Amino acid sequence: MDLSIASILLLDGVTNGAIYALLAMAIVLLFAVTRVIFIPQGEYVAFGALTVGLFQAGQVPGTVWFLLCMAGVAALLDLVADLRARRSAARMAIRALRTLALPVAASALAIWLAPQKPPLLVQALLTLALVTPFGPLVYRLAYRSLAEASVLVLLIVSVGVHFALTGLGLFFFGAEGFRNPSFWDARFALGALSVSGQALIIFAATAALIVMLWLFFERTLHGKALRATAVNQLGARLMGISTETAGRLSFTMAAFIGALSGLLIGPTTTIFYDSGFLIGLKGFVAAVFAGLASYPAAMAGALLVGILEAFSSFWASAFKEVIVFTFIVPVLLWRSLRDPHADEE
Repeated sequence: MDLSIASILLLDGVTNGAIYALLAMAIVLLFAVTRVIFIPQGEYVAFGALTVGLFQAGQVPGTVWFLLCMAGVAALLDLVADLRARRSAARMAIRALRTLALPVAASALAIWLAPQKPPLLVQALLTLALVTPFGPLVYRLAYRSLAEASVLVLLIVSVGVHFALTGLGLFFFGAEGFRNPSFWDARFALGALSVSGQALIIFAATAALIVMLWLFFERTLHGKALRATAVNQLGARLMGISTETAGRLSFTMAAFIGALSGLLIGPTTTIFYDSGFLIGLKGFVAAVFAGLASYPAAMAGALLVGILEAFSSFWASAFKEVIVFTFIVPVLLWRSLRDPHADEE
């Protein structure tokens, strides 16, 4: 392997690693706030990429009907709970409006604009508006009632949610894959390297999101509430911070990050309804590298995963996924030796 090939592989690995970093940070965020090891994070990536692909074809994406179904089920469950609690009609109407307003508005806009084939940027914004509401809806339907459950129970639920979202993704999107157009088709020479505009978009979007997350956690009241919940849920509850609101907000942020990752990775590879699982697992490996606790370490782990994947595809392309996921074994061994813990009495 000469230097030029190594440089190309390194650039490819860093580009993919930037996307895995976003997913790893979302997984760390969810675990820190809700103790949920969210296996289906990759499904948001697939939904985002497939939604843009269907917009490109001038079709109404299956995301619309999927979102409306989930919002309807969540609103129905809220209505049943309100009737049992004998709440007022006004309060029930307000609660239903909160659940249905954004999904219905985003779906109506998508149905209207899809046949007109709007510009790619408009399609991307519509995709974010359609996929992001999946986060709080998934939390409402699968996790809210299990807030006090153990990590193992929440992990089992996450596996079930993954299979449910994958199966429903096949039903609403079909088995056809899509490779979306780049947001920027320019190419730039950097020595022997040729850097695509899409790679620069990925780097810029990742850096911008990291800065936005830092500002959110450091400067806003909601961000500080999430940090407090991550440090001590009981203490945050005693201080008046709603753990339910914190969970809903963290799932919303994770869905937004997943949808954005789908927009970024869509032009680089063909995405199918089940492609999100492997993509999400690579983010999970990076999150495990960080001990599901540190955002900087998750970013470093994601870059390592991306570079390892790139060089593995060159040396042993048939086994690249095996090599990447085997990386988790020495990581777990290193963490167990670095942070030993005593057995519970």
